[in-house]
Amino acid sequence: MNAREAELTARALLADQAQIDVYLREKRWAELLALVRFAHRDVPVQLAQTDPALYRLLRDQITRFFLRGGDVLSRRKLESLVEG
Repeated sequence: MNAREAELTARALLADQAQIDVYLREKRWAELLALVRFAHRDVPVQLAQTDPALYRLLRDQITRFFLRGGDVLSRRKLESLVEG
């Protein structure tokens, strides 16, 4: 998965967080890893100046992701599942 695909996947999962459970059941580790990496990188601050509405939306979605327990998804574990 290239960088653009990873970002689009992460943003789609952030927009519809109920899909995270579906991806877990389907063992779609690469997509979940993209989500975790995107959430931990956070939203680029420059986006606040270029597209404030998108910045606020992504910030709210990432905050909701972590408040709903998204930090229990281990990046290392997902990386090992993707590789193995």
